[in-house]
Amino acid sequence: MKRRDFFSSAAAAALAPHRSSAATGGTVLLPTLPCAAPLDEAVLFGFDDRAFPFQNQVQTHLSMGRSPTTVLSHGAPGSHDEVLLYYGSVIRIGDTFHMWYTGNYGPLMNHIGYELTNCFLCYATSKDGVHWDKPSLGLVEYKGSKDNNICELAEPTLWSTAAVLHDPEDPDPSRRFKIAYEAKFDGKNLFCVAYSGDGLRWKRSPSNPVGPFLEMAGVTKFRGLYYVNGQPAFSAHGQNKVRRLATFVSEDFEHWSPCAALGLDRSSDLTGPSAEDDANQEEEVHLGAALWDRGNVLLGIYGQWHGHFSGDRRWVVMDLGLALSHDALHFHEPIPGFRIIPAREQPEGAKGVGPALMQGQGMENFGDRTLYWYAPWRGTENSGVRMVSWPRDRIGMLKPFMPQSPRAISCPVQVSRGQAKVFVNAGGLGEYSRLRVGLLSEGFRPIPGYSDADAAVLSADGLRIPVRWKRGETLPQGPVRIDVRFEGVRPEDAALYAAYVTGENA
Repeated sequence: MKRRDFFSSAAAAALAPHRSSAATGGTVLLPTLPCAAPLDEAVLFGFDDRAFPFQNQVQTHLSMGRSPTTVLSHGAPGSHDEVLLYYGSVIRIGDTFHMWYTGNYGPLMNHIGYELTNCFLCYATSKDGVHWDKPSLGLVEYKGSKDNNICELAEPTLWSTAAVLHDPEDPDPSRRFKIAYEAKFDGKNLFCVAYSGDGLRWKRSPSNPVGPFLEMAGVTKFRGLYYVNGQPAFSAHGQNKVRRLATFVSEDFEHWSPCAALGLDRSSDLTGPSAEDDANQEEEVHLGAALWDRGNVLLGIYGQWHGHFSGDRRWVVMDLGLALSHDALHFHEPIPGFRIIPAREQPEGAKGVGPALMQGQGMENFGDRTLYWYAPWRGTENSGVRMVSWPRDRIGMLKPFMPQSPRAISCPVQVSRGQAKVFVNAGGLGEYSRLRVGLLSEGFRPIPGYSDADAAVLSADGLRIPVRWKRGETLPQGPVRIDVRFEGVRPEDAALYAAYVTGENA
């Protein structure tokens, strides 16, 4: 959907105020709004305390991804993807889902026994995100045949992590797909990039390597800049040997910040090394966070590395967690340590090691569901891509825990051009519970025609319920706050998943 700059949302929390130019709709954001940007829709998730910072008698809940299903399996022994190291991306373009993953083949890389020595970038497609095909691309020869799904990327030392970005606004058609990946130079795995016009035939950057060691998971273009995050060298942000989320930034995908910004650190030793022999023993962030850009907020799925006291990686357990960012640099967890996708013991899991998962770049709303793809981290016999889902945008919620005046009030939202409406994703509504949705000024004064008795009352569930006030359906001019009150005999039954502020024709 083409950006039309209908309004600006202060849910984009950052360090400095921002003024948008006249070319983007002429909005002047108030200095109290932290670095907001014009959007055609803002999603104010109930579980995001930057979107709803003012709360009374309500608390954040998150929901685990449901119904894990293997949707793409590894190839036969001896094939180019006999081990499927997902470490990849899913992007929906039009009516087709596109997947890039790492095919792993050859002898075992080391004693751990779940990664093989060689890698290819591979490709798959789907119409529904569940049923996938590995098309015969005819581009790269493997064992005397080009009848395979290997993408053309002349990188003989390609290693497993890679993240793909679709950038249709790039004026150069040959650069509308971009990939950040690892490759080996003089015995070191370093940060590299490549470009493609179709996502299948890739041209390496002549500047490779463009950065230092980085095992990446997330890539995005956010407010005109490119961001790649992952797991940098242990020594980059502390002497203790801990995996952290850090981000490199670029204006052209070619020249990157000389060092990374630290975005999330889960270790217990945050002030300095108390010991130097504790590798693999901490709570850590594995490979950064795979990103879903929702305009005013980025949802990140990161690897929750649960270290083992022995330091033996075979006993490391790895769940997947949820972190949010409003500037693509700094991340916070709505509920610290919550396992949005738990690893757990699985009948088909690798034997003799702790259960562990790897995240992938790519999360999509499809129909009335939110889909996410990931994979087991270990295992040569059962490698493959899995998928979980939620009801659309119901990854988390705000829910009352006491019946005395539960309430949530949003950050300010500013209409910059045209008209905008509000929709609500809510559940648990009915005869005994309802939501009263009003509007307040930035200074928390009720706006006549939109608040108190004039507010909209929602008493039926819906993924996108239109909000209609006494004064009408469109937001008034000036910064406003969305005021949600949980009411009824059982207000604790109601759940606020999200509010959408959208241009009238978006």
